[in-house]
Amino acid sequence: MLPFSPDEASLRATFRWDVPERYNIGVAVCDAWAAREPDRLALLDVDETGVVDRVTYGDLRARSNQLANFIVERGVKRGERIAILLPQSREVAESHIAIYKMGAVALPLAVLFGVDALSYRLHDAGVTGLITNSASLKKLRSAQEPLPAFKFLLSVDGDEGDAKDFYHALASCSHEFTPIDTSADDPALMIYTSGTTGQPKGALHGHRVLPGHLPGFELVHEFFPREGDLLWTPADWAWAGGLLNGLLPSLAHGVPVVARKFEKFDADEAYRLIQDFKIRNIFVPPTALRMLRTIKNPRAKYDLNLRTIASGGEALGAETLLWAQDELGLTINEAYGQTECNLVIGSCNALGMVKPGFIGKAVPGHRVAIIHGDGTECKRSEVGQIAIARPDPVMFLGYWNREAATIEKFIGDWMITGDQGVMDDEGYIKFIGRDDDVITSSSYRIGPVEIEDCLIKHPAIALAAAVGKPDALRTEIVKAFIVLRPDFTPSEALKRDIARFVKERLSAHEYPREIEFVESLPMTTTGKIIRRELRART
Repeated sequence: MLPFSPDEASLRATFRWDVPERYNIGVAVCDAWAAREPDRLALLDVDETGVVDRVTYGDLRARSNQLANFIVERGVKRGERIAILLPQSREVAESHIAIYKMGAVALPLAVLFGVDALSYRLHDAGVTGLITNSASLKKLRSAQEPLPAFKFLLSVDGDEGDAKDFYHALASCSHEFTPIDTSADDPALMIYTSGTTGQPKGALHGHRVLPGHLPGFELVHEFFPREGDLLWTPADWAWAGGLLNGLLPSLAHGVPVVARKFEKFDADEAYRLIQDFKIRNIFVPPTALRMLRTIKNPRAKYDLNLRTIASGGEALGAETLLWAQDELGLTINEAYGQTECNLVIGSCNALGMVKPGFIGKAVPGHRVAIIHGDGTECKRSEVGQIAIARPDPVMFLGYWNREAATIEKFIGDWMITGDQGVMDDEGYIKFIGRDDDVITSSSYRIGPVEIEDCLIKHPAIALAAAVGKPDALRTEIVKAFIVLRPDFTPSEALKRDIARFVKERLSAHEYPREIEFVESLPMTTTGKIIRRELRART
């Protein structure tokens, strides 16, 4: 935990890591609090009609114990992967806690994913159990490839074929469960990368990923927790930003979290939620912040009592920072990291540690540098690659079944990010751009290869390339350059059909919002698409 300090220098001088050798995320975010204060509020689960389910730590412990017992009784062993495919809800929290306590590995999956994206991740991870809902089951069963041979399949929407009702299945299970004694380095969580250089890779994290996140989380929320704190994020809890920058650290601190599923983000609904529940702390991706900006004079329209706003996923820009100061009376604190090593850079207005145009400084406890391709550190104000030194508690254990890719992620003891940046004389880091082809849209990092692989499955498409096109709202949109097969003719109707095709198979944030038909694609002599040439044409 960050020691409270009136200034940055004192904070850095006094900070020390305190990661226990034996540590279990499920115990830390649930059982430890339930033992002391079982009636302490943990979640406010708000459904689409506004009905609120108040969930205590005692409630979380009881249900997660039932689920842990159920999973063990189905023959799931320590280290096996269990997928969670649900929107924000108490069941997501309960599932994570249960999986951690019985020693398996949680694999959160976004409900926005299409059938191909889901099928790939389930098979690649060797998933042995799945907790989901009816809508996602329908999507999964439309896949050409059969589902993996699950040891169990649960749906929160009731019995459906081989899927058993979540609540009925747990009803007969004991409320008591003794958590597995795990080390901080034991596998706990796997989140897939965006697939920037090939198919997405599973970034495997140990239980230490949570205590590794706490200093950064506490920093960007200005010495969280404080009296009256209550957190909400619109970010999907399947995303590292929603899970590790929101749900888990807040629960670990005994601070309740508001769960609210939005079918589509709505600025007025978001402000109303913040007002009605007296939310004090929010983690909001930049695109959602830009949508909040569409509401003029929000403090006159809504009674807001916010204490902190944090954001991450892409650089904000000075304009959004100024808007928040003017319209909300708060300075947005930025957070930076990757799926493999999240929240290692941040800003904190309470310490005066904010500089417009910069994403922040290294969070205490993390060593961040700008390096050359040979691993040597750049001079101040010299452009290079943002890198994080190992060992680091928040850093991943490695890519699932990708030893070579894990090795390639490092230059010596520097974990490379693929992001270009500069560091000034005060230690502030400015994000410059990417040295790969990742597309950043609505805070999602999207790899072009997965999109291109999906596009060429369309019967009309011979070749395809996906790039990011600058967009005022989303930072970038996906633009696809497409070479058609000889017997197909370009048309607006065909563009719409291609977009729908990708949206249904991958995700609502990965489909091409703009399509251009071309005669050929620029390629290297080895057959690689030269995407930089295409980006120049956007």
